[in-house]
Amino acid sequence: MNKQQLAKKIWESANKMRSKIEASEYKDYILGFIFYKFLSDREEDFLLKNDFAEEEIKSVNEEDAEVVEFVQSGLGYFISYENLFSTWISEGHDFDIANVRDALSAFSRLIGTNYKRVFDGIFQTLETGLSNLGSTAKEQSKAVRDLLYLIKDIPMDDKQDYDVLGFIYEYLISNFAANAGKKAGEFYTPHEVSLLMSEIIAEHLKDRTEIKIYDPCSGSGSLLINIGKSVSKHMDSKDNIKYYAQELKKNTYNLTRMNLVMRGILPDNIKVRNGDTLEEDWPDFEDSDPIGTYEPLYVDAVTSNPPYSQKWDPTDKGNDPRYADYGTAPKGKADYAFLLHDLYHIKPDGIMTIVLPHGVLFRGGEEGTIRKNLIEKNKIDTIIGLPSNIFFGTGIPTIIMVLKQKRNNTDTLIIDASKGFIKEGKNNKLRACDIRKITDAIKNRKDIDKYCKVVSRDEIRANDYNLNIPRYVDSSEKTESYDIYASMFGGIPNSEIKDYEDYWNAFPSLKDELFQSNNEPYSTLKSDNVRNIIKNNQDVKYFVNEYKNAFNGFEGYLKTLLIDDAENLNIAKTEEIISNNIFDRLKNISLINQYEAYQYLNDEWNTISGDIEIIQTEGIDAAKVVDPNLVIKKKKEKEVEVQEGWIGHLLPFDLIQSKYLLKEKRELIDKENQVSEIDSEINDIIENLTDEEKEMEFYDDEYNKIVDKLIKQFIKDTDVELETREKLRNYSSLVTKKKELNKALKSEIAELELNTKSTIENLTYEQIDDSLNSKWIEPLMQSINSLPIKLLNDFESKIDLLSKKYETTYSDLEEEISKTEKSLISMLNDLEGNDYDMLGLDEFKMLLGGK
Repeated sequence: MNKQQLAKKIWESANKMRSKIEASEYKDYILGFIFYKFLSDREEDFLLKNDFAEEEIKSVNEEDAEVVEFVQSGLGYFISYENLFSTWISEGHDFDIANVRDALSAFSRLIGTNYKRVFDGIFQTLETGLSNLGSTAKEQSKAVRDLLYLIKDIPMDDKQDYDVLGFIYEYLISNFAANAGKKAGEFYTPHEVSLLMSEIIAEHLKDRTEIKIYDPCSGSGSLLINIGKSVSKHMDSKDNIKYYAQELKKNTYNLTRMNLVMRGILPDNIKVRNGDTLEEDWPDFEDSDPIGTYEPLYVDAVTSNPPYSQKWDPTDKGNDPRYADYGTAPKGKADYAFLLHDLYHIKPDGIMTIVLPHGVLFRGGEEGTIRKNLIEKNKIDTIIGLPSNIFFGTGIPTIIMVLKQKRNNTDTLIIDASKGFIKEGKNNKLRACDIRKITDAIKNRKDIDKYCKVVSRDEIRANDYNLNIPRYVDSSEKTESYDIYASMFGGIPNSEIKDYEDYWNAFPSLKDELFQSNNEPYSTLKSDNVRNIIKNNQDVKYFVNEYKNAFNGFEGYLKTLLIDDAENLNIAKTEEIISNNIFDRLKNISLINQYEAYQYLNDEWNTISGDIEIIQTEGIDAAKVVDPNLVIKKKKEKEVEVQEGWIGHLLPFDLIQSKYLLKEKRELIDKENQVSEIDSEINDIIENLTDEEKEMEFYDDEYNKIVDKLIKQFIKDTDVELETREKLRNYSSLVTKKKELNKALKSEIAELELNTKSTIENLTYEQIDDSLNSKWIEPLMQSINSLPIKLLNDFESKIDLLSKKYETTYSDLEEEISKTEKSLISMLNDLEGNDYDMLGLDEFKMLLGGK
């Protein structure tokens, strides 16, 4: 299975296994054991690469000082054979919780001297929490054993550049965050926000050969890792990135270290501290050698998502170099304290991004003073308003602020990105197109109506240094209004037709073909068939043709780039290359939303990139592999994994059947349709039973069905009405036919599955290429080709709505009301009753306008 499938399987199982343990706590166990497996597998790989035979590894223990020192010098730690993850797995039911306690204790003892900062106490959270996994040693042993078996298949080797491991780790953290409520904010920044901040920083640093990045509120370390990943796309070696982090909470600090180490980052490039960022600032040094290890911290980029509006103590902070030039944040809100801390630590040519609550843009007092100083000292580069409810555990509106120490310009770019998101579960989520649109706006730094504005410092001064986004960018939708004359007399106001100026500019002849002017500020539709007029308009045809020409050769380009070079291409860079190609093709095409096309690529990219990872790891022959289809079923009150047929390792059965076994598949579909038709006929018979028939013994009222075993005797019973016997005879015939069809279906389904399995296993390389084209490229091409059709259909709907808006005038409504009143009065005149009834009816007729 690919990394997405494996991650989902592990999460679903882990979520069941945690039972009543809080998600925010259970993450420490499973993530801790994944990290231990990583270290354990890494040591085995290290020994094998250094000419240790597998049998020799079994004798590796801490008594052999020479081996211990050798492993420590290479990895920074040492694990005896008896404590290896693979050894635990081999013990099966003999595994005991004591094995874990002994192993973690030994690990702490055997950390290399120079690696204490990276590994010391890293398993403390896991160690102290083991007792929560059960009330007895037996229960704890079972809980841990289940966890070990759950994660044993996660690949830990560097062939995949740690991507699978990193993806699964991130996937688990994000899912635990989604289930952890307010506590989620302590350890996780949503991946999309992290990616946005990373792309902003990567663009600024893309020409550098060595960089230092820092997160003072590091949580799980995901922000740092995403920046490293984004920046490394522009660098020759990812080992030229140094990572600095600080985290207050010990268990979260451990997550940071684990996450960084597991991404293949060199221990020497990891500088992590456990402490209060606002109270215990860098420089850092070792107590044993304060002068030799003294390290002030000035970095190329700082990124952070600090706790919002946290209380802090500003006493005696006025002389702190971080705050001296700007002012100190108020006691009840540390937001600007974190911002100024970040700003202090970037180099003159550096950049910082920080997530903060919206209030920092307009709150007064000490915060107003700091904001004024930041603006006057020209530090605020960009402000991005994010959608609400985008972070786990809080729905408050948030922003990202981008600051630089030195800038060539004095303006500030203000972006209102609050409308760009997709709803996912309880939260809103930035899409790839939303992220790209924001980063493009920062790169291009131009005004975009209802989205962003480059604001001069003078305008900000005029607004008394208030940076509240709506003061500068109005992103509100145009309110619906109604023209009084058109409402009374009909016609479509020309002013409302003018709202579609972009379309009239793109299709110059279309407006006159659609509308008839009456020499007043109003027009009417020439025809009700709007679709035909739009479809047959010469400018529209030219537009559609231009769009097709823009993507001429794109499918072949994708095939060459993705399929022909699948085993060697750089996945991250290739996505960037394709996305830039799409934007280039669309740059001269009006009306089309380029970001929608980009989103189509991103939607398909998860599948494409996952498959390419498999091909690059296992070779192209992975496309010929078929795996057992394992499903969870209940047996004797226990959930067990059983095989139900087969699935393609890379190529789905449905795809292969549609391409190479279409006749057999269609025959199956025909039979399935026949069964559905029979079911429909059976239901009709049951629904058409009379009340009398429903009271007879052959009908089961509770389940709304006919009891099969009683049918024969009722068919033969001459006392039963002939019509009823005919119904039952028909029902019996249909049931028999259905059984025969289902039996044939079962056999043919099994046969088709085996044929599909055989077909995949015997695919030629030409067929593999063709199948990958169908899986990867055809869906993307279909989506991209649909864009002009969608645009024209949407435009047609808008014109239809505009015409219907004034289709019925007030006088039409008045006439309809009058007709209805007269009709009702006429019916009332036919009614009879006592004197009081008639007086009441007369009064009602008066109200309706009658006499």
